[in-house]
Order: sequence, then structure tokens, then C-alpha cells
Amino acid sequence: MIIADNGAVTMNIAKNIAAFFGKAPFANWSAAVVSAADFSPIRLLPVHAFLLGCEKSESPDFTQIKELFKHINLAGRACGVFSTQNSAIKYLSGLVRDCDAALGSPFLIDNGTGDSRKLKKWVGSIIGDKA
Repeated sequence: MIIADNGAVTMNIAKNIAAFFGKAPFANWSAAVVSAADFSPIRLLPVHAFLLGCEKSESPDFTQIKELFKHINLAGRACGVFSTQNSAIKYLSGLVRDCDAALGSPFLIDNGTGDSRKLKKWVGSIIGDKA
């Protein structure tokens, strides 16, 4: 599952990441892109890994997730965070610490689109498959 704010860049990256799934090397995985503003906690329960992305820290789209992560234990689930800003990466990383998910290295999008090869390698590092 890829949860992103409604920022144009973030949502574009989320869709690019989702396109990797179902094909080698992620043929055995699937991914859905979910707007953080429309997120339903029940959708997170069956996932083994999730990715969070936002364009700025304290994104209002993440208000519900911020509160949920204070009260849910996601220990053992892999998580990655991505953004165009370091402050947003720190914000998302803090949210993940609250729920005890296994936080991988963050992905800083440096050019507004993200290098596809680097992005695929990053996704592989989060979910445990090599890209």
C-alpha cells in the first residue's frame, strides 16, 4: 500500500511506484495508491509493507494517520517514506516510529519525478526484493 498526500508530485511518485508491482522483480507483489486524506485504517491491516509520501511536513492529509499511529502496533511491517523535502521525511519518519513499523531508508525526491531506477532499487530495499 502506498499512502500519499494529495500533492501533485507526491501522488505522481506514488503512481510511478505502484506501476513497478506485478512485474519483475516485484511480480509477487501488488500495490494500491491511497490518498492520505481518504485513508481507512482497516485497509492497512492485511498489508506486509507500506510506503508513505508527502510534500511538506505536518501535512493536513496525514491528521488521521498521525493519530492512528499513536495507537496501533505495526511491529514487523516494513515501511518506507518519501518526499521532496527533508522536513517531510523527518515528519513521516516520526509517525512511523510511533507505530513501531520497521522503517527503511527514506527516499528524497530530488528532481520532482524521482529517478525510476533509483526508485525501484529503494522499493526493493523496503520490501526485501532486489531491483
